[in-house]
Amino acid sequence: MSDPKDCRIEFRVRGRYALFTDPLTRVGGEKCSYHIPTYEALKGITKSIYWKPTLIWVIDAVRVMNPIRTQTKGTKPLVFSGGNTLAIYTFLADVEYQVQAHFVWNRHREELASDRVAGKHTAIAHRMLERGGRQDIFLGTRDCQGYVEPCAFGSGPGAYDSTPEIAFGPCFHGFDYPDETGKDELRTRFWMPTMEHGVIRFIPPEDCTLTRLVRPMRAKKFVAGCNLLPVGSEEGEV
Repeated sequence: MSDPKDCRIEFRVRGRYALFTDPLTRVGGEKCSYHIPTYEALKGITKSIYWKPTLIWVIDAVRVMNPIRTQTKGTKPLVFSGGNTLAIYTFLADVEYQVQAHFVWNRHREELASDRVAGKHTAIAHRMLERGGRQDIFLGTRDCQGYVEPCAFGSGPGAYDSTPEIAFGPCFHGFDYPDETGKDELRTRFWMPTMEHGVIRFIPPEDCTLTRLVRPMRAKKFVAGCNLLPVGSEEGEV
């Protein structure tokens, strides 16, 4: 079965704060946000709107609507040994983005081939978007609540519409999970994003040439009708 067509969604996501963490700043408890959202963070937001293991969300582009502003705050994160510690987090403040994404079938989930019904998945995704998502929306971390709603990508004025180009250097792109790659390992990807007139167009995960092994990992198995509700039954309930 070929990949579905016309399975695109476009939405607006906003929040008071965002923390798209640079992995290098996690050591020692201090965290500092990238100036732009990562592919993995936007994919997580899209999966919170609607997701099933039958499909993989692909983020096509993000449009930065508000000026990039940072705000430093003192926090008391939990520590594994118990209690709290003091840390300084640098958040993005007053963020708003327009996101364009589509889904493709997960070719490493042949046991779910019967669940590949493009029209029903697309219809449910659009309904869940209109309701603000199936799960809570977070902008990089649970500390940053977000809100989503449908929009037309490119509509309305943006803060960087007249800025020809901004390059951000090496940035975290996302994770390669075993259920999406067919390999029993977790890898991390990096890339060099460039924003043109406020829009960042993401390269596909398979085009990221800089990757690193994190650790061995195995994919969870799903069986339609056992630990997975078929999309036909689900559509009638939402």
